[in-house]
Amino acid sequence: MQPLAIPELLAPAGGWEQLRAAIRFGADAVYLATDKFGLRQRADNFPLADMPAVVDYAHERGVRVHATCNIQMHEDDFDTLPAYLEALDAAGVDAVLVSDLGALRVARTHAPHMQIHVSTQASVSNAQAALVWYELGARRVVCAREMSLADIARMRRELPPDMEIEAFVHGAMCMAVSGRCLISDFMTGRSGVTGNCTQPCRWNYVLEEEKRPGVYFPVEEDAHGSYLMNAKDMNMLSHLQDLADAGVASVKIEGRNKKAFYVATVVNAYRQVLDGADPAAFEGELDTVSHRPYGTGFYYGPAHQTPDSDAYIRPYDWAIDVETCAPATDGWRAVGVCRNRFWEGSELEVLAPREPVRSFRVRNAALVCDPENVPDDYRDREGRIPAGAVFHDGVVELPVEVANRGMDRYAFDVPFELHPHDMLRIKRAKRTTK
Repeated sequence: MQPLAIPELLAPAGGWEQLRAAIRFGADAVYLATDKFGLRQRADNFPLADMPAVVDYAHERGVRVHATCNIQMHEDDFDTLPAYLEALDAAGVDAVLVSDLGALRVARTHAPHMQIHVSTQASVSNAQAALVWYELGARRVVCAREMSLADIARMRRELPPDMEIEAFVHGAMCMAVSGRCLISDFMTGRSGVTGNCTQPCRWNYVLEEEKRPGVYFPVEEDAHGSYLMNAKDMNMLSHLQDLADAGVASVKIEGRNKKAFYVATVVNAYRQVLDGADPAAFEGELDTVSHRPYGTGFYYGPAHQTPDSDAYIRPYDWAIDVETCAPATDGWRAVGVCRNRFWEGSELEVLAPREPVRSFRVRNAALVCDPENVPDDYRDREGRIPAGAVFHDGVVELPVEVANRGMDRYAFDVPFELHPHDMLRIKRAKRTTK
């Protein structure tokens, strides 16, 4: 297959780990936030003081940085917004996403070197609205999620060539109009339009009989109640050509609350397909990360809910983040940071940029630690390090049957070379032991 004519793959970066994963696995640009003015306050985000380092890290690798500034703005926000935008501008951020006209006005004055992009929160769903933003200085609009492909293609034909269109292609969908929802605010006091949504649309709801308090009935005939507002996740991996044909200049992955394993897996799949791979070869990859049932949003007609459950489908865990791998007597000896439990004999799969997924079984697993800091439960009754321990290069390897100390380092044999920051995953349903 030929590479698609889409110039930018835009990935979420909720923190440093996600930033590194997005860039390593093929993002052309990342979008992120600091500790204010962004709509994902539960993400790790970045201190404002870190932004020069963030931008330098991305730019050194040819990746652009977009910063979100798209909360619902109130008067008090404008007390600090000018200095905030000046700091982003000085850090070299490439673009700022706004949804408020006041924020755009301030950005034009206080951030002259940044492009202005219009957030999906502005609900732009027609060319006339996009043209108003263009006339005010914006050079990209993120489509309202309620737009169809036909609507996008028509809007593209009516816009100037230098007004780009960005569209979401993957991730969680909000049941409200482009995310502008007040249910969380009403029910919990935490507002979604300021980045603190509790996602009550994902909760199950039942009816209480008015004359019989305490007697509940499901809204639908389902033993678990009904998830009336629980939207399917979006997955457009097999339809990227349609988006390209409609004139979309940037395809955007949702997920600033997601972990690095999710970012790496999804970015890798979209990167491979954008570069010409058959989508069928990578659809299965998108099933390995936590997700709800998939759909295609509004692109081909009305979006659909998934009324039976709000639970994530999560068939795999991120087991190891590889740190080093060196030749050994029989193959290679790898060391990595434990992210989730695995066992001696477990089958692990390797996620690496632009490479087919490979698998192997863990052999000779060992906890790696400083000899002075061997955990008590790894010592014998007299407090001594067991005889099977291996000392080398200032560390000790303690053989284990189960690797279960999160964020500690473990070594293990592999039949082929791994590279730093390769991710090893384990299938939940098929964990094996020696």
